[in-house]
Amino acid sequence: MLNGGGASRDFGCYGANLMTWLMRGQAPLAITATIKRIKPEVYPKVDDDAVIVLEYPNATGIIEASWNWPYSIKDLEVFGVGGYLQAQDGNHIRRRLRSAYEQVDTKAPAYADNLVYLRDYLAGKIKDRNDLSSLENNLLVVRILEAASESARTGKKVYLR
Repeated sequence: MLNGGGASRDFGCYGANLMTWLMRGQAPLAITATIKRIKPEVYPKVDDDAVIVLEYPNATGIIEASWNWPYSIKDLEVFGVGGYLQAQDGNHIRRRLRSAYEQVDTKAPAYADNLVYLRDYLAGKIKDRNDLSSLENNLLVVRILEAASESARTGKKVYLR
């Protein structure tokens, strides 16, 4: 988790990865995080619940990471001035414009196999630097999670430089 005692700092990594991708690689200005140990009898050595707030000039990202939900939740919500999108899981997206929800058609992923992706990347076939698997994206994710860990440990907002 984000435990300041040396436990894994990958808790929240998927949310940080997706937010970095949605923001096209823009680093957040500041990060605030809180962590809890809700089930110490199940997870005695790590925190099992985190909320990470990412502040951007024109957006806010909220990452909720927990091992305490009653069922698996893999959703993503994006709110805009004129509407709302919710990725309910890996295959279903719904949109709300004004008062009604509607399903959105999704495309199959360009790469379903990580080894094929790696082969094409090494061969120079992948040019997009804003890819979810890109080195740039993942280096920023590490910075975000380190700042979240520091925020949770100190109780203060952490500004990225």
